[in-house]
Amino acid sequence: MAELTTTARPYARAAFELARAEGQLDVWAQALSLLAAVCSDNKIAGLINSPSLTAAGKSDLLKNLCGDALGQKQQNFVSTLADNKRLSLLPEVNRLFLSFKAECDKTIDVEVSTAFEMSPEWQAKLASALSSKLACQVSLTTQLDKSLLGGALIRAGDTVIDGSVKGRLAKLAAAMHA
Repeated sequence: MAELTTTARPYARAAFELARAEGQLDVWAQALSLLAAVCSDNKIAGLINSPSLTAAGKSDLLKNLCGDALGQKQQNFVSTLADNKRLSLLPEVNRLFLSFKAECDKTIDVEVSTAFEMSPEWQAKLASALSSKLACQVSLTTQLDKSLLGGALIRAGDTVIDGSVKGRLAKLAAAMHA
């Protein structure tokens, strides 16, 4: 996974910088999301990785599947990826592009796992507190996880805050065995 991210990052960064310079972040985000979805299909992934197709054939295949959803610059981007044998990176390029866009927009997706249902008031308070702490707009999603016993497990990008009873018990057990 780290190698995939390392290889995809320059392409994602180049697409992001071009899109930002032209004020086309949303257009590029939609195009890359579509390309990533198309490339995630097993049949298309097989064709992209097939040695029997040329780079031009692979890029033409993707361009035709996406139709008018791709502008000229996105089509050129697909051709560049194909020429460099990097079309299989499109899902990771999309993921990185969206993370660069979120960072630029000062937004972050936060996933909160709790043992019990959170009321809308508590969700709003938590989102407000996290917005202050992370200095960006928070988009909060919640899910139930009965195995946590109580408390919450919060994931915001690379940051994980484990305030669950299960996590605290695990830390206590580790401390007792140390």
